[in-house]
Amino acid sequence: MAAPDVAVNPFDTVTMQRALDNRIATSDQRADPSNDQWGVTGEIEFPIGDSADLIYIGSYREFRADESYDSDFSGLDVFNVLPGGGTAINTMTHELRLQGEAFGGALEWLVGGYYSDEDITQSVNFGLGADYDRLVGALLAAGTGGASLNPASPLFAGATPLQTLTGVDPSTVRTTNDYTQSSKSWSIFTHNTLEVAEGLKLTVGLRYSDESKDGSFSQPSVNNDLCPATLGQIFAGNLPGGPGSPLTNSYFGLGCFAFVAPAIGTDANPFPLPRPFTSNFSDEELIYTGKVSYEFASPVTVYASFTHGYKSGGFNLDSTAASGGADPRFASEEVDAYEVGLKAKFLDNAVTLNVAGFHEEFTNFQVLEFTGAQFTTFNVPLAKSTGVEIETVIRPSDNLTINGGLTYTNARYPDNCAGTQTSNNVLSLCGNSLTNAPKWVGIMGATYDRDIGDSLNFFINGQLRMESDRRTSTQAFDPADLTTRTPVPFDVQDGNIKINMRAGLGDIDGAWGVEAWVTNLTNEITRGVTFNTVLRSGSRSAFIQEPRMFGLTLRGKF
Repeated sequence: MAAPDVAVNPFDTVTMQRALDNRIATSDQRADPSNDQWGVTGEIEFPIGDSADLIYIGSYREFRADESYDSDFSGLDVFNVLPGGGTAINTMTHELRLQGEAFGGALEWLVGGYYSDEDITQSVNFGLGADYDRLVGALLAAGTGGASLNPASPLFAGATPLQTLTGVDPSTVRTTNDYTQSSKSWSIFTHNTLEVAEGLKLTVGLRYSDESKDGSFSQPSVNNDLCPATLGQIFAGNLPGGPGSPLTNSYFGLGCFAFVAPAIGTDANPFPLPRPFTSNFSDEELIYTGKVSYEFASPVTVYASFTHGYKSGGFNLDSTAASGGADPRFASEEVDAYEVGLKAKFLDNAVTLNVAGFHEEFTNFQVLEFTGAQFTTFNVPLAKSTGVEIETVIRPSDNLTINGGLTYTNARYPDNCAGTQTSNNVLSLCGNSLTNAPKWVGIMGATYDRDIGDSLNFFINGQLRMESDRRTSTQAFDPADLTTRTPVPFDVQDGNIKINMRAGLGDIDGAWGVEAWVTNLTNEITRGVTFNTVLRSGSRSAFIQEPRMFGLTLRGKF
């Protein structure tokens, strides 16, 4: 995974693509991540009579991570995550269900309950770097466009405007931000399938879910004299250009950079500085599904289903989430999903064919966006996804299996996606596709396996995946420019084909095995996410997906 430094002409997509293709990633320091995780899971099953089972499934997991890295993804020393912080996640789950059959197998029934408890704590040490002020000078100079504010002034490019203005060296700024979230979830559920007539089955499922979360942001340590001094100069009218200078917002945003700005406890300050918060979120929802299926002539089945689903809301654990008294919470997402389809087997089960058509309508669709200066989480009132999926498995012989699939998906924010909302970051999404949602995805593969003698088994497998163009950014257009709706640069990932292969030799009973494999055989370099480069308006960076990898896997049973 890499984040190429693409701080060039924002429309120079040729240079950007060249950096991506060559996996050019710049950094002023070596990342030093480490993590440790472990977990245990168990399942206990108790037979009850001849037609029911009581099943318990429990798990506990711990995750610990420490990391320090260059957070501006450039060769400049601008903004860093410093050593000493870390993330801890503890998760515990319990599920108890009773399931069985009745009426001679005509009814398959299940009832149960679920409980989970998860605690997240994170401490991050942020610091501005030695090149921060010079970057500010370049940004301010570019922002004046050579106008009367005289970008050649020592306050601007090549100089240190913040230190000149305030007397504070930005490279001394250090801040520790702490984030916590504790969530508890419980639910009761049932899922039942009844064969009401030969071949005709009805399925009904219900799940009542209750979610509660406590979230907080605090700042246990801050060494930032730059922000108060910048605000003092702004209030005194000492900016270049005098009182009412058009650079006021730029000086505030750069002198009080959100991730390191001192957190304030009240809204008395008119500027949107970070604000500590301790808040709670709770929600409940009845989730339900219904399905009718009919088996015409075994094994050909048609079906239609409807599901009302739910994804809990929570907290935006970002330093700026509660700035200016904003609500750090985001709402739960709901979906109504419709599906019709066919499942069939032909030619003595040598051919399997599954066809499905689907339509999903999301309300309060959850979106996470990085703007280049902060993370924002918000809900879009409406999103939709409609498509068709075809899957097939063909077995021409006992040794050869061929699989294929084709999916068409139109996942989009409809033109009326904003509802009654008026915020630009929502309005700019309407009429665009969802992020990383190609219209076409196709797969094709084949596996050949055979026994060698009486004790060995050999196989070789190849898989090909094709996808059409897809957007890789949260926003398709700059939310600040809804009139021209100019596409953001370097957003669309072109369609591509990737090939994976695997071959293995092992014991015929699976006691041991050796497998050689390669993924992305042709080393097709594609983007997973494209985003605004930190603190460089108009510049774009990207995280690439996995390049070609190969290896050897050993398997064994003891």
